[in-house]
Amino acid sequence: MSHPDVLMVGTGEYTTGYVEGSEAATDKRAGVVATTMFDLRRRGIVGRLLMCGTNGRKFPAIRTHLNQAVRDVYRDMDVSFESYPNDQTRNSEAYLMALDCLSPGDAVLVFTPDDTHFRIAMEAVRRKLHVLIAKPLVKSLDEHRQLLDAAQQYNVLVAMEVHKRWDPIYADARDRMRQLGDFSFFQSYMSQPKSQLRTFQAWAGKSSDISYYLNAHHVDFHVWACGHQARPISVRAAAATGIATSAGLPTEDSITLLVEWQNIHSGNRATAVYTASWIAPKSDVHSQQRFFYMGHAGEVTVDQAHRGYSVATDSLGYQSVNPLFMKFEPDANGHFVGQTGYGYRSIEAFVSGVSAIRHQQAKPADFDGQLATVNDTLWVTAILEAGRISLDQDRTVRIQHNDRDNIILLDE
Repeated sequence: MSHPDVLMVGTGEYTTGYVEGSEAATDKRAGVVATTMFDLRRRGIVGRLLMCGTNGRKFPAIRTHLNQAVRDVYRDMDVSFESYPNDQTRNSEAYLMALDCLSPGDAVLVFTPDDTHFRIAMEAVRRKLHVLIAKPLVKSLDEHRQLLDAAQQYNVLVAMEVHKRWDPIYADARDRMRQLGDFSFFQSYMSQPKSQLRTFQAWAGKSSDISYYLNAHHVDFHVWACGHQARPISVRAAAATGIATSAGLPTEDSITLLVEWQNIHSGNRATAVYTASWIAPKSDVHSQQRFFYMGHAGEVTVDQAHRGYSVATDSLGYQSVNPLFMKFEPDANGHFVGQTGYGYRSIEAFVSGVSAIRHQQAKPADFDGQLATVNDTLWVTAILEAGRISLDQDRTVRIQHNDRDNIILLDE
């Protein structure tokens, strides 16, 4: 069987590295998704590449950017792709046309505003296409369950892209955490600079918030690490405001989720605090990322942003760099050599799963516990949705567990 064709839905920073008419001034300057897919095609792992946005008039500039940031930087890197809608058209439903150009068993990568994930993914699943969705997977448990049911009905792989699972430091920390007895306390912080409010002004506070967008990373990591022994039972959220609203955006600056957990076997209680912000000042990193974990038998501390590696240049100043995420610098022969980056590996792992299913070497259910599948991430959606409800209604939201596939949010 041939290699899967792949449709990239979304043309923004994470896909192309192109933002507001120029290259992104972040650690995603060449685009994580597009660069990964171009290299996977070069390696003979995927077939046709398609890209879809809502405004086709952006594609000429995107192609120019990708030529400069990828084709002209690396040897033997073809950056061509089929685009939807055409270069003269704006069409918010162009993804439907693009989906119809694929065949059952092909793959779709959805990196679009949070509130669009569900409808795009459902249309893909109904066409028997495998889907990788940027975090958060969807915004509500109702949507999550519908997507889960559809994935099972059409026998396709649906997963959330959370590259922290492939970070070697986080993966090692997860394995150590599982050896420390009952879970007691977890605290995480993740931020992005104020400039992101401008980058995401089309949807910030209108269709999603910073907790869905950033807390999703550490919530998923924590569920992945501790979900075998503990479960969340209530959520209370709090927010800081002022900077975003002064810029005309109806959204919070920072959101903190206080989540009460219960260890399943012992009944012992635990707490987790997840904080996300997009009002950080410009600093040596694009995103501050760190967490602290305490178990009954030990603790773990990770500062993902600082690993003892810094670079200073005349053009960019002092930076704490992280090639473990994406390595964009070519090797001495001019080739792209970022295949071991956890941003790359996260996407490659999904594509490898799709290929295994296409060749009847695996079933979608085989990837539960490996990828952040729609079946494995219900608790993540529950916590994020409960946080939004808590903010909107100023109350604690309790999570009642009937079984792993039937979670409902209840009033106090």
